[in-house]
Amino acid sequence: MKILVDSSAFAKRYILEDGSELMDQFLQSASELALSIILVPEIISALNRRLRENILSLDNYRKVKKQLMEDVHDAMVIQITPSVISHSIKLLENNALRAMDALHVACALEWQADLFVTADKRQLMAARESGLSTEYIGHRDRE
Repeated sequence: MKILVDSSAFAKRYILEDGSELMDQFLQSASELALSIILVPEIISALNRRLRENILSLDNYRKVKKQLMEDVHDAMVIQITPSVISHSIKLLENNALRAMDALHVACALEWQADLFVTADKRQLMAARESGLSTEYIGHRDRE
């Protein structure tokens, strides 16, 4: 199964929280894994925020960053192309989304993902309305 994972879901691979085990199950079931080009900077941003807040040690940050880079090396990285921009504009005009979230969904549409996995409710709804098969792995009590 061709799976595209957004940053909110993929981060659960490195930050233990609700949905982390489910994320690992999806990754194991994927025949092909794709990620948007913006995924790495978004996860690095989240990790650095935890580093600044002393939630994450420098040593753990380095380990997680190394693992992230190894994981990304094994995935297909979807670039921001004119077609992806076109998809994202349509998504932004028809949904209450942030630009980066629209780009993840647009990449899934462009790649024709069999499944789009996210931990963001608005992104989930936009992906579903765009015809993507979706899975939500956020906090179950917030669904």
